Amino acid sequence: MDAVENAGSGHPGTAMSLAPAAYLLFQRTMRHDPTDPTWAGRDRFVLSCGHTSLTLYIQLYLSGYGLSLDDLRMLRQWDSLTPGHPEHGHTAGVETTTGPLGQGIGNAVGMAMAARRERGLFDPDAAPGSSPFDHHIWCFASDGDIEEGISHEVSALAGHQKLGNLTLLYDDNRISIEDDTRIALSEDVSARYRAYGWHVIEVDWTRTGEYVEDVEALHQALEASRAETERPTLVKLRTIIGWPAPNKQNTGKIHGSALGPDEVAATKRVMGMDPEISFNVPEAVLEHARHVVERSRTARAEWDKSFENWRQANPGRAAEFDRISARALPVGWTSALPGFEPGTQVATRKASGDVLSALAPVLPELWGGSADLADSNNTTMKGEPSFIPEEFQTKEFPGNPYGRTLHFGVREHGMGAILNGIALHGGTRPYGGTFLVFSDYMRPSVRLAALMKLPVTYVWTHDSIGLGEDGPTHQPVEHLWSLRAIPGLDVVRPADANETAAAWRVVLEHNDRPAALALTRQNVPTYEGTADAGRVARGGYVLEDASTGQPRVVIIATGSEVQLAVGARALLEAEGIPTRVVSMPCVEWFRTQDAAYRQTVLPPSVHARVAVEAGIALGWREFVGEHGEVVSLEHFGASAPYRTLFEQFGLTAERVAAAAKASLARTGADKGETTGN
Repeated sequence: MDAVENAGSGHPGTAMSLAPAAYLLFQRTMRHDPTDPTWAGRDRFVLSCGHTSLTLYIQLYLSGYGLSLDDLRMLRQWDSLTPGHPEHGHTAGVETTTGPLGQGIGNAVGMAMAARRERGLFDPDAAPGSSPFDHHIWCFASDGDIEEGISHEVSALAGHQKLGNLTLLYDDNRISIEDDTRIALSEDVSARYRAYGWHVIEVDWTRTGEYVEDVEALHQALEASRAETERPTLVKLRTIIGWPAPNKQNTGKIHGSALGPDEVAATKRVMGMDPEISFNVPEAVLEHARHVVERSRTARAEWDKSFENWRQANPGRAAEFDRISARALPVGWTSALPGFEPGTQVATRKASGDVLSALAPVLPELWGGSADLADSNNTTMKGEPSFIPEEFQTKEFPGNPYGRTLHFGVREHGMGAILNGIALHGGTRPYGGTFLVFSDYMRPSVRLAALMKLPVTYVWTHDSIGLGEDGPTHQPVEHLWSLRAIPGLDVVRPADANETAAAWRVVLEHNDRPAALALTRQNVPTYEGTADAGRVARGGYVLEDASTGQPRVVIIATGSEVQLAVGARALLEAEGIPTRVVSMPCVEWFRTQDAAYRQTVLPPSVHARVAVEAGIALGWREFVGEHGEVVSLEHFGASAPYRTLFEQFGLTAERVAAAAKASLARTGADKGETTGN
């Protein structure tokens, strides 16, 4: 109450009613070490209902993670360690950035999947519960989390995967911003989760007709959830939001705003506290809470012994664990990357699939799959088993609980949040695929990946009208620049097969941000000079230079439109116009290059420029300047063979050449001819 009152804004109600549950979890139930928040053997805690950030911050303070009472006083203030919603990498002990509701549940599911995959990589033969890689994922969620559609996607998949290392505590307080949730929520949540295949335990602190915080009943439920190893567990906890505030408990007013000084004082009187004192934490209370460090040390010592025994017995796996934990790549791994013969025609989605299969033996940490589009996305590593309980394996996809190929089903948004959870857990590196147009379904998760700087890779295929007959509903037009607008996301659209392999190399060498590969369905020609990862890593480079070495026109292109630029160059050179073709697979990488390099690629003295991309022009003006032209697509596509679409929509070499001449004319280079009187 004091923290929100001091900030003037915030969410006090849930933090008040969930305080006993959070304290119980941190003090008695969860395996963690406040002196080492990144300890590999720790359980993970996800506060999916990030608006109640105080639920987490107060436990981090009480447990000794480094937060002080002054930090709680600085809730929601500039440069504080207690921002309005928990932020991963900003505050020690915060496992993931939460706030957009439902995302945290998806992160928790991803963490549970990653924990199982990690166990399979490093200690697959250990008896259940005996491995140093056995740990639990705990997640708190609110009514809002449960209502968001993403919760269905990830919870259904968690049940299907039988993630017995996952517990979701659902705070059933029946209040949201619009007050009583009956206005919009009437489903039986317990029945819903039972239908998913979850183990469901209900704890009702209102069952006697009076509100009784039965912590012992909740403790038994949490322990029962840990004991259930074949199914994820939903603990449905019935609470009263804002209890024991005498006037605002159980109302929407206490959900997302300060109580006001009168209600704070009244609540303190109910609790037997002095209403005149704020942020009062008696030393004896803090000393008692900090005893959790002693419990943690005992658990840590037991784990350390188990871990050391494992290391001694498995030196090869231990070395691999150390490498992967450091997100380091093995020596010589790039030699496994495939090469493609110039002159051949290969779809970049196929080239990407070949890269993944080639890397499978040398990068065991790399794993992923698709949202039911494996054959289209080429995301299945050849010969690798699926990650699936054995009873659900199929003829097409045999597998086991420790497998490598992920199957998300038609759940793009859920896939995005799960990929984030896998990356946050550590120990492995995920990728996930769908069509580029369906990146819209993933966008909130992609944005959070960029915000958290997570090394997640998106394999987005069918990247333009080039997918053809499926028509405008499946043809991305605005998506490339929409995605480039997300700070911290690398959008990579390779020109050919070799550029695709090089792009994968560059992406995997980055550990501090997500990347999206936008790949073609249709075959594209393979060029000389695109296999140089050093050039590709710069984001833009000279693919074919002007015959004189001094271009009058520069054509910039990405992906499948590079071939149009190359064709236009041939037409222009035949007319005596020296023309340079620049392949720019990644705008973000190019922008990070120093000015000198950018000038060698795009000489400031050359004002006649054309950019060509089968999508909207938004953003290309930065590179072509006021005299430049953009050959683009400013409308939706149509259903027809892709060659017909490119021709009918003016995405041709001839159109690009004409745009180059128009740009030249705009610079004053079109002087005409003397024709006489």
